[in-house]
Amino acid sequence: MITGKEDLLTALIEAYLMEKGTNEFYVQAAEKASEQIAEKTFGELSRWEEQHMEYIQYLYLSVSEDRDIQGFHDFSVRTPSPDTEAGIPVKDLEKKLDMPQYSDERGAVALALNIEGRAFNLYRKLSESATDSNARMVFREMMEQEQKHIDYLNKMREKLA
Repeated sequence: MITGKEDLLTALIEAYLMEKGTNEFYVQAAEKASEQIAEKTFGELSRWEEQHMEYIQYLYLSVSEDRDIQGFHDFSVRTPSPDTEAGIPVKDLEKKLDMPQYSDERGAVALALNIEGRAFNLYRKLSESATDSNARMVFREMMEQEQKHIDYLNKMREKLA
């Protein structure tokens, strides 16, 4: 698990893998959703996580000496991502998808808010504790992205109330 003590390249790799885990979970959640709005919510979140992955990949390739896009892609495909950006193992979240309270639109939003809130807190802590100033900036940017997700989900929750 990422701690904030990593150098920039290691921090980017760790963040990428967490985003990948979250993306994989949201894709599965969209496939299992019993209601169209829940499927749409999880689908939108998975696309956002893909954008985060692309952003982190871009940063990694920009600052590393190795500009091998195919090599990075191969790494991404080969390397497992067992944890989400919320610090929750993907397998634990997958179990929740079988619970009826998470298959409808309100449950989907509640689960996503929990994930995104934890991700925000993780990136906040990392931005405060990072010893590498560039890593700190990346974590701050990721924290801001998570805040956008939280705002989106809160608006959706208000519509559902």
